[in-house]
Amino acid sequence: MYLSRISLDITERNTMKALSSPSIFHGAISDSFTGGRPDVLWRIDNLNDRLFMLILSNDRPDLTNFSRQFSNGEHWETKDYDQLLDRIKNNSVFRFRITSNPTKTICDKNGKRGKVVAHITTEHQKNWLIRKGAKNGFSVNESSFDVVQSKWYRFYKRANNYVTLLSVTYEGILEITDAEKFKAALTKGIGRAKAYGMGLMTVMNDVR
Repeated sequence: MYLSRISLDITERNTMKALSSPSIFHGAISDSFTGGRPDVLWRIDNLNDRLFMLILSNDRPDLTNFSRQFSNGEHWETKDYDQLLDRIKNNSVFRFRITSNPTKTICDKNGKRGKVVAHITTEHQKNWLIRKGAKNGFSVNESSFDVVQSKWYRFYKRANNYVTLLSVTYEGILEITDAEKFKAALTKGIGRAKAYGMGLMTVMNDVR
């Protein structure tokens, strides 16, 4: 697998439009691959007052057109992601960052699944990630991570399809409890709305 990073030029009109309507980024990323619909995860990071696009993919992308649209022609970097996956071992401790769409499903009095709604409080957002960790091979506790950003997106995917979703970014420290499940979580993503920049977890710097 490959992890690519490219800076975003916020002086570009296309970039500012896509930042409020992530389906634009999704389309541009898809166009950066050949051979059909790509299986990718992506995320926008704010580092030192600069915005970066991260893209995790099975194939190496060609971001030439993406760069022209959103990065003023700047080059990008692509790294072999398998090297990181090879470091994933049980009981390892890593710093992590993930942007997700924490949600719950409302059931009626008969237990029938109904509307999906966002967790809007920090407490419930953190509890959501703790539960996801238990299912995806890692462990976090309330004091080991924080919610560092929460942002609503409201945009039209198509003319009659209005999308509302909550983007929540977490940072902290996790411990790997099941290496194979955790590798799957890293490569497949966690939670909903992956097409809109949610679900990509990155880890770094084994701290143990």
